[in-house]
This record gives sequence, C-alpha cells and structure tokens, in this order.
Amino acid sequence: MKKSPDAAIPRLQPVPHCPLCKSRGGSLLWRDQHCRVVLVTDPDYPGFCRVIWNSHVKEMTDLSATQRAHCMRVVFAVEQAVRAVFTPDKINLASFGNMAPHVHWHVIPRFARDAHFPHPVWGRRQRSARAAKSPPAPAHWHALLKSTLAKLL
Repeated sequence: MKKSPDAAIPRLQPVPHCPLCKSRGGSLLWRDQHCRVVLVTDPDYPGFCRVIWNSHVKEMTDLSATQRAHCMRVVFAVEQAVRAVFTPDKINLASFGNMAPHVHWHVIPRFARDAHFPHPVWGRRQRSARAAKSPPAPAHWHALLKSTLAKLL
C-alpha cells in the first residue's frame, strides 16, 4: 500500500555523533515541536541563523509534505525577521548537510562589504578582517530578532 505523502514520519532517535542532535546548534531564539531557530555566533555575520529540524532526518524529502511546508514556513519567517532587523543587502539561504547530515537551513544576512561578499561565506575571504565592514547590529538586536520571530510564527 502506498504511503500518504502527508503521513507523519516517526520521531527518530538522536544520532550520537551528530552535532545537531547533541547540542542546540547555537543560541535558541524560537522552538516548536518540529524545529528550532538558533543564532550562530559568527563575528563576521551578525544575525546568522539556522533553522534545525529537531529529530534526526537527513534529507528534506524524508519529511512529509506537511512537515516540509512547516520547515520552509519557518525558514521564510526567519528570513523576514533577519531582513527587518538587519536590513542586509542580500540574504543567503542554504541547506547542505555535508558536514552535519541533519536537516537544517542557514539564513545569512549579507552586506556588500562583508568578509566574503559576493562569494559564499564558506569560501575564500575577499577582504581582510580590518577591511571587511558589516554594518553594526542594531541595539538589542538579539531580543529584537526573537520578538520579531515570535510575531511571525
């Protein structure tokens, strides 16, 4: 019998060697029963967030259609909140999972004078730390980001 595309996938046990199963993956901004939003500590990229699926799932297509829609709704809400708080020149959304094969999305505010722009943040630096200029983060930005997310989700 063919499984319904919206059938719930059973909650999988944490994988001991998975860094996203072992820890939050950053400073917790928001969480529900399915996923969490964390702030990544990166001095070059204030406002860098991750949306992490709570249970250990390797691929987006391992989730049901309903779960995938929920995950992407959260990703888009994080993008909207980061744009509202930081007003970046561009937002990068990325989901690789090569280093941590656990469903998660990176939401990264980018600025024309950041350390890697216009290349990916994981690539070769385009300018020295001294020359790289991300605009200063707004006052109380952590709380502002958290409250903006709460309103959107």
